Parts: sequence; structure tokens; C-alpha cells
Amino acid sequence: MGKIGRRLALFLLIALFVTGSAGYAGSLETEQTVQKEQVQQTPEQIELSYAEGFALYKYQDGYELIEVQGGARYLLVPEGKEVPDNLEEDIVVLKKPLDHIYLAATSAMALFDAIDSIGSIRLSGTDAKEWYIENAVSAMEKGDILFAGKYSEPDYEMLIDEECDLAVESTMILHSPKVQEMIEELGIPVFIDRSSYEKHPLGRTEWIKLYGAMTDKEEEAEAFFEEQAKVIEELKDFPNTEKTVAFFYVNTDGSVVVRKKDDYIPSMIEIAGGRYVFNSLENQENQSAAVKLTMEEFYATAVDADYLIYNAAIDNPLTSLDELTAKSELFSEFKAVKSGNVWCTGKYLYQATDTVGRLIMDIHLMLTEPDAEKMSFLYHVE
Repeated sequence: MGKIGRRLALFLLIALFVTGSAGYAGSLETEQTVQKEQVQQTPEQIELSYAEGFALYKYQDGYELIEVQGGARYLLVPEGKEVPDNLEEDIVVLKKPLDHIYLAATSAMALFDAIDSIGSIRLSGTDAKEWYIENAVSAMEKGDILFAGKYSEPDYEMLIDEECDLAVESTMILHSPKVQEMIEELGIPVFIDRSSYEKHPLGRTEWIKLYGAMTDKEEEAEAFFEEQAKVIEELKDFPNTEKTVAFFYVNTDGSVVVRKKDDYIPSMIEIAGGRYVFNSLENQENQSAAVKLTMEEFYATAVDADYLIYNAAIDNPLTSLDELTAKSELFSEFKAVKSGNVWCTGKYLYQATDTVGRLIMDIHLMLTEPDAEKMSFLYHVE
């Protein structure tokens, strides 16, 4: 679908959404050509060490199939190759090169950066001032990456003008289904990154293999992942201190958001030599790793925690204990507040998908030899 066709599609879609027309499934013509070339039926499955959220299969002639748990299937078609004619209807075709990507999933940027694939990203759902990855900031300052609106309000005309070939979204897009529909109806495939659902910290990092497949940097992705795996291997033998840790932030409505027990953050705490205080907490409502509690519920479990870590990757960083107690007077009764064991993450944490070992080391230092100068992501709140 060319620019003119996409502009016409955008005009029609806006009209449909404004008038509230329901049940529109789309009948716009595309330039996808169905060919007779067949994909080999017995693929090689790429071995994954920790990631559970996706599977990757290699076929002959460079074709690859991505299966995302609880999501869609995507066929990567090599540059110059034809789309096979035996695809099932639910398979989304991604034709390489994918070099005009709209990246709205911020946690993926570090993975693209680690394999020198930031050049594949043309549009960002995050403004330059909100990036903590130097190469992303530099690319935006040079104009190599343009801000195209956040995930819930993308600039559809810019997506068209810049010939966007893929929108990489976080699971937040599931809260804006009409936006996803609009993008797809413009002929732009949407890929939803579900790495935040991984249980092991290296599972989240292993999504680099998926992005390596998308950008033809698979060897680089494998090498980088192996290096990160070695780092975690060296950290895993920390003796457990049996000290308990609560990892959380406070919403504007006064509720407290923590992580469920089988999330990658509790796993990091355990590897670092601590015990996650919410060690039996599950999310009964959905698959999200984030669980919202009332302040009273949080207090009941975390009041005697040895350490509190405030998640400023989501909320604003704490500059003092007074800021924490201002969120709720109950915090003044917490053991960690009384003993001076309150720590806070930096804003960069959520974007640092590529260096999980550094946070594990920070938590280990917090538990055994507190020294903020040696830490990358944590600082002491006084």
C-alpha cells in the first residue's frame, strides 16, 4: 500500500471511528502478493534458555516464524523473497528489511542498541528527553529517529510519510485497541512485545534474539545474550541473607503497585541473596506482573520488611524519606523506614533490558555492603 493509499485509508478510518461505525473489518487493498513458493514444513526451533514468552523457528531460504505466547504469529520474509501461499490466516507477514520501525515499547530500545540496530528504528513513541539510552538520544537529536507520538496517540500521518513498516508496541496497546486497529488498517503490522511477562530476568533479555531475527543481527544477539548469561551465572552463588525486600511504587490514587511472585524482579532479589516479601502474591485479574494493593494490604505484608526499594522507573524518584511518608503516614511505621533501609531506583531501570546483572549486583550490595558509589541503579533515601 503506497502513501496515497494509506492516506485514503486513514481518511476513511477516521471517518468510521468518528461516526461510531462498528464491526468494520477492513477491505482495503494491499500490495501483498501471494506466491507459489512454499516454506519448508519441518523448521528448526531456536533454543531459548530462559524466555518463555516466544518461540522462534527457522525455515529454509531464510524464512523465520515467531510465535508470541498469548499473542500472534509473525512470518519474517527475507528481502527479495516472496510471500508463500500456504500461510494460515492469523500469521502476520513482516517483509524485510524492517528499517522504518515505530518503536513504542521502550524496553526494547536497549536490545536494538546492543546489536547495533537502532538504525532500523525511524520513529519513536518516546520523546528524546525521556530516553536514558545515549544512542537513542543521539539519534533523535540528529533527526535519525523522529518522535511520532506516544503509543496511545501516534501521529498516523507521520507513520505514513515515513513509510513505517512495523509498529513495535508494549502490552499497553491492549488498552487502546482502536489505535492498534487504525495502525493495522493502514497496512502497518503491529508486533506486541510481551517481555515484561517473563519470570526470569534473563528471559526478558533473551528477547534480543527475536529482535536480532527481525534485523538480521542474529549472531550479534546470540553473542550478547551469552555474555549476559555469564554475568548472571557468576552472581547466582550469592548466599541468601534471608533479609526481606519489598519492591513497589505508590499510585496517585494512593494504591501501591508491587510485582507478583513469579516476576523477574523477585527473581533478581532471590539471586542477589534476598527474599521477596510478597512471596505468595499472584495476579488473579490478568497476566500482568504488576499487582495493585491498597495501602492497608501493602502495610500488612511489608511493614516488617528489612528493605524497601521504591520503583522510580514508573513514578518520580524519591529525594527524602519525608517524600515517602507524605504518600502515606503509615510508612513511618515501617521497619525499613525506621532503620534507614529505604532505597530507590533510577528512571533508567525499565529501559535497561540489556544489563540485568547490574541491578542484581546493586541489590546484593544493598543487602551486604551498602555503597551507593558502586551501584548503577539504586541509591539510598535518607
